[in-house]
Amino acid sequence: MLIAIYVGLVLILFLLGFAVPYSLAITALVGMLYAGNFSVAQMQTIVTKMSGGVNSFTLLAIPLFLLAGKVMNAGSITNRIFKFCNALVGWIPGGLGQVNILASVVFAGMSGSAVADAAGLGTIEIKAMNDEGFDIEFSAGITAASSTIGPIIPPSIPLIMFGCAGSVSISKLLLGGVIPGLVCALCLGVMVAFTAIKRNYPRRKFPSARELGKLFMDAFLALLTPVILIGGILGGIFTATEAAATASAYGLVLTVLIYRELKWKDLVTVIREVCSETAAIMLVVAASTIYGYMLTKCMIPKYVLELFLSISSSKYVFLLLINLFLLFVGCFMETNAAILILTPILLPAAVSFGVDPVHFGLIMVFNLMIGLLTPPVGMCLYATARVAKISFERMIRGVAPFYVPLVITLIAITMVPWLSTFLGG
Repeated sequence: MLIAIYVGLVLILFLLGFAVPYSLAITALVGMLYAGNFSVAQMQTIVTKMSGGVNSFTLLAIPLFLLAGKVMNAGSITNRIFKFCNALVGWIPGGLGQVNILASVVFAGMSGSAVADAAGLGTIEIKAMNDEGFDIEFSAGITAASSTIGPIIPPSIPLIMFGCAGSVSISKLLLGGVIPGLVCALCLGVMVAFTAIKRNYPRRKFPSARELGKLFMDAFLALLTPVILIGGILGGIFTATEAAATASAYGLVLTVLIYRELKWKDLVTVIREVCSETAAIMLVVAASTIYGYMLTKCMIPKYVLELFLSISSSKYVFLLLINLFLLFVGCFMETNAAILILTPILLPAAVSFGVDPVHFGLIMVFNLMIGLLTPPVGMCLYATARVAKISFERMIRGVAPFYVPLVITLIAITMVPWLSTFLGG
């Protein structure tokens, strides 16, 4: 009955339109009443747990990464990156489709958000592809599919949320996302090349060394961002939170002092946006803290582990079931909410089956990224359809072929743990 309350009730509240934090808090209170634990002392514990949940040095990385992303996306930085990527890979079969993927990889080191990638880069990419004669559905499809790379390659807010919810090293998770992100880009690139050859899509001429060098120097400072982030964490120079602070400071220097594309007065608007988004995320974190506390107190993870063991004791059967379950959840639930709700339930079971926590984190996050491309919730589908100015139905047709490389990537991440643990281990 407790599992029905803690899982079933929260889903019902979601479907009824309740906001995520209210759904989590109400479910925790109902579970508390059912278990007979409701008291004044317990209410004091709730307040302490909720305030303690957001009082975390690690969580400081979220507003700092948001600030870095918003500052870096101002002005001509996106255009500089796109032009350089076009010269670098635009001559490969698929042309601007390949550029779309590479730009998402680079852009991932700045925003860490799939929706920001789809809406930000998507505007430039889809227009350029349309001008070159690409089908609008193909253009929109690859733009949406490549945007899923954003939250895999650091910085990544979903991986930070998983690390906080599961007490897993944030630095290891961020580094663990680098290789899976590149594998995803490679799989998408093969699919684009295959489709481009079949449909005879255009591609640009091979660039001269002078042209490539000029565009590289033009984008050099922007391209340093992911190098600073990944290199700093990998080299042990700073933690994930310190990396976020460094990225924010670097972004401000770049856009305000060097490129002079963001005025100091414009920072007020940017900071307000960051504060608003951070407040919404922290409210979810606070509510999920008490939700996770009640799950543990009522031994829900133990029941879930027993359920999986009753089906099979094989780690690979467990991973198959987890993937199917998370793909289903991703169709209906917002990514951060799903991570905060399910991590306290599923991670202990995964560890019991011998799955490395970093490996499991990448499996969970990538499953939920695919969920961003699946109806009915699919936020990336809506964002890209709006940018491409096409119907939701045409958007689904455009992205459908790219489920194949994404699922292949998911299988690779699941079956080859070192893809996630090699850098972060």
